[in-house]
Order: sequence, then C-alpha cells, then structure tokens
Amino acid sequence: MKIKDCEIKIVQADITELKADVIVNAANNQGVMGGGVAAAIKRKGGKAIEEEAVKKCPINIGEAIFTTAGSLKAKYVIHAATMGMSFSRQVNKIAGGIPPASNGAWAGKTDEAKIRSSCKNALILADELKIKSIAFPALGCGVGGFPLLASAKIMAQETWRYLREEKSNLKEIIFCLYDQEAYDIFEKGVIKYLEHILYKLQNGPFSTVDAIIEIDGGIIVIQRSNPPFGWALPGGFVDYGESLEEAVVREAKEETGLDITQVKQFHTYSDPKRDPRFHTIGTVFFAKAKGKPKAGDDAAGLKIVKPSEINNLPLAFDHAKILEDYLKYRG
Repeated sequence: MKIKDCEIKIVQADITELKADVIVNAANNQGVMGGGVAAAIKRKGGKAIEEEAVKKCPINIGEAIFTTAGSLKAKYVIHAATMGMSFSRQVNKIAGGIPPASNGAWAGKTDEAKIRSSCKNALILADELKIKSIAFPALGCGVGGFPLLASAKIMAQETWRYLREEKSNLKEIIFCLYDQEAYDIFEKGVIKYLEHILYKLQNGPFSTVDAIIEIDGGIIVIQRSNPPFGWALPGGFVDYGESLEEAVVREAKEETGLDITQVKQFHTYSDPKRDPRFHTIGTVFFAKAKGKPKAGDDAAGLKIVKPSEINNLPLAFDHAKILEDYLKYRG
C-alpha cells in the first residue's frame, strides 16, 4: 500500500540481506551490539559498525544515530535506542528478520513511549540522510519483551503520522520479519491497520466519543488492550453515517456490555496533541446505566472507580483532564 508517495511493505526475510538504503537496528542506548538483530548486523557487516556506534553513544532511550553499514548491502545502519543497558540475555528469534543470536544481548525492557520515539527518530534521521528506502525490524520485541502486535500498531501509527505530517523523501518503508508467525502479525498490525486508517477513517482529524458512565457510586473505566495503553473511558471512533449519540451508545455497549441511559453531551476536546496516534476531536458524554458491566473484546479489563481513586490511575489520552473537569462540574 502507499501513503502519499511512499510504499509500505511487509516482508519475511533476513533484514541483514535486504538491499534497502538503511536498515534499522533495535539498539540499546550504549551502542553495544551484543545479541539479536544487533549481533547479526555486526556479524555480517563487521565489527566496525559497533565501534562507530559506541563512539557516538551514549544516547537517550528513544533517540537514534546512524553508522556506516560495513559489508552489508545497505548504505547505513540506523541504531534506534528502544532500551537501556542491563543484564538480560533473552533472545527472540522472531523479533527482526534474523535467526537467534548465540550470546544474547545486554539490554533492558522497553515500553510504548520508547518504541514510539525510536521509530519516529529513525524516520527523521533517514530523511536527514536523504535516502529513499528504510527497513525496520519489530522494534522492542526481542530482548525488550514487547508484544509483536502492539509494536506493529505503534510503528504503523508513527509511520502514518510521519508521512502525513512531514515533507518526506522516503519512497519505501519495509517491515522485515523472520518467520511466518511474525509476518502474519505485522501484516495485520501494519497493513490492515493502515488500510483502516486511510480508507475507513479517511483524512482526519478523526471524530471520537467517550462515555462517563456513573454506576454504583463510581465511574466505569476500561483497560486498553491496544496502544496507547492505560486506563480510559469507554469510547472510540465515530463510524460513517453515525451520529455522536449513536456512536457513544454503541461504544459503551461494545466495551462494557451496558445499555446507557440519560445520555447528555458534556464537552468536546480538540487539542491536536490529546491523542499520541493522530489528531482526534473527542466529544464526551455522561450517562447512567444499570446492570453488571463486563469488559468487551477491545478491553483488557474493566473496573468502577470512586472519584477519590481517579488520580491514582494511569489514564490514557487526556482522560485525566476530562474526569477532572467532570468532577468539578458535578461539584
């Protein structure tokens, strides 16, 4: 598929054998290439790649540097720091288009924010290098221990946002996976996800709805199973041909199993930075409900929180601000 003039591809291959101008290494912030994708790049491209990377480090987690590519087919290697140094020696063969390294890697765990930042900075650096093609492994999914599907969606979000918002010279972005399982996951998490954004949701900003559902003396929050992670109000995107009121009733039903009543519009939130994925305009409703709520397919969990407990929750998006405004409104 294409975003503007850039073609997005998913391939099952050894990333060190690709002819892309740049291949990305899911690196640590010290530049040490001890295992996984990094070890294979060093093994095939030469130790000089690691020596150059170490000289340019340390860097902050989430930042990226480039080195020459030694004897690889690529012109450069971009080292995107998805983690810091520790003493983990886990190896995940499906993380980045290579067989497992023999000695593991000294690298710590990663998270959504680190993967999001490192992907974005790798794309920025690729444009600064004035290259046309870049190949990514599954960032954070080896020793970082991050789920493949979540990484795929985060990288898809950052790719879409970068190509849409920046003036890029990139003509090809490749996501390279080693085995069939990882390939299938990225096919779903990148291509099908981007098709959903581009062809169903159109050009944005995207309209969303959220429901503040009062029940049993508290407010329902759901635990998100997709990035951005955290707890959130039940809600989602408005479908074509659907009113805001219809959308919030549908989303509440899908995520909590409840039929909401006394639905009233509270406020609309439009800060372009309220959603880390892309620009959304969210209309918030408050409502009542009866019955026992149950987490739907899109939710990893659900609970009812008292007003006094809200400040202790890791809330996604701007939902902390929304609930703060609502509690002030309710007195």
